[in-house]
Amino acid sequence: MTIKTARKGSPRPNRSSSGQFKQKSQQKHQKTGQTRRRKPGVTSKPEKKRPAPGDRKVILFNKPYDTLSQFTDGEGRKTLADYIPIKDVYAAGRLDRDSEGLMVLTNDGVLQARLTQPQSKSEKTYWVQVDGEPTESDLDKLRNGVELKDGPTLPAKIERMKEPSVWDREPPVRFRANIPTTWLSITIIEGRNRQVRRMTANIGFPTLRLIRASMGKYALDALQPGEWREIPATDLF
Repeated sequence: MTIKTARKGSPRPNRSSSGQFKQKSQQKHQKTGQTRRRKPGVTSKPEKKRPAPGDRKVILFNKPYDTLSQFTDGEGRKTLADYIPIKDVYAAGRLDRDSEGLMVLTNDGVLQARLTQPQSKSEKTYWVQVDGEPTESDLDKLRNGVELKDGPTLPAKIERMKEPSVWDREPPVRFRANIPTTWLSITIIEGRNRQVRRMTANIGFPTLRLIRASMGKYALDALQPGEWREIPATDLF
């Protein structure tokens, strides 16, 4: 910082000139404040632009059990990079390492937000095998919302379902002897960390197996574990 000093012998301002200097200084500060004032509704950071329609990528992937929902890992565990060779795509919502099923990967930030943010009301459906046989009263608690440590859940769609015709899990699910299990279809619009597992544990029926079947309009369909396919760029959300 440059420090300015008065020259030796230079005349000092009199009282009247001092008042002029003070007035000019105030005017300068007011002017400076006006130039720094932001217009209402103007943000400091511009919004991210969507890729051009021809450059948009949407990948549907069936994540196997024991695979991380990321492309890198410093501990030698399986990641998306072991299956998907396409670069510059990112997961729209993660799946736990011990969960299976549909993942949507894209380079379109707008689509990513639409699939994951609760205000978009984009439904995510899971096929969930729970330990035990919940009653309708138990399921109504999930339908109405339950209180978790990070707050209450939004109402969910809960239906009993037959065991889906899907692949065998490796390693197999461990069952308790003489304890029945139940398959549920659970549809939510949120996506908190391990939310579905925490929801079923909250009503006393731990999740044994969890498969995500759909996100928005995208469905698992016939994809087998480790398989992926790229959908046309025009067939977006």
